[in-house]
Amino acid sequence: MANWMEGGHLTPLRDSAIRTSKPLRKLCITATMVFVLGVNFAETRLVKKALESFYGLGPLLSERIMAKYSIHKLATMGSLAPRTVTSLTAELGQMPIESDARKTLQDNIKRLKDMGAYRGRRHAMGLPVRGQRTRNQNATPNKLNRVNRKG
Repeated sequence: MANWMEGGHLTPLRDSAIRTSKPLRKLCITATMVFVLGVNFAETRLVKKALESFYGLGPLLSERIMAKYSIHKLATMGSLAPRTVTSLTAELGQMPIESDARKTLQDNIKRLKDMGAYRGRRHAMGLPVRGQRTRNQNATPNKLNRVNRKG
C-alpha cells in the first residue's frame, strides 16, 4: 500500500488500521469557552444564539444588545474582545433574565388569581387563557398553564 501522503488519504492510517478501521492516533480538539453571566459558551457559538439561550431574552432584545455593542449578526463568541464580553456580562446583569423573569411571570399569574380575574381562574384550572376553544384539542394548555395546587 502507498504512503498515506502519496495515496491521497485524508488521515494517516497504517495497513493494520485499514483492516481494523482504527485510526493511528486520535485528534484532540480543545475548544476554549467564553464565560458570560455564569454560563460557559463554546467559541463557535453565535453571539445571537448565546444571548437567546437566556430565559427572558428573545430575538429582538438580543439584536438590540448586539447593535448597542456593534456586534455583527454572524459573530461568534470566540471573536469577541474580552472587553466586549465584560460589558455584555454587565449589561445582562442589570436585566431581569433567568430567575428574575420567571419570578415576575409567576407573580403576574398570582396577582391575577388573587384578584379573582377570569384569566387567573383559567390559569388555576389549567385551561386555555386567551380565548381558545376547549371543545376539542386543549391538551397543550392543560400542560402549559397548570399551576400547582396545595392538597
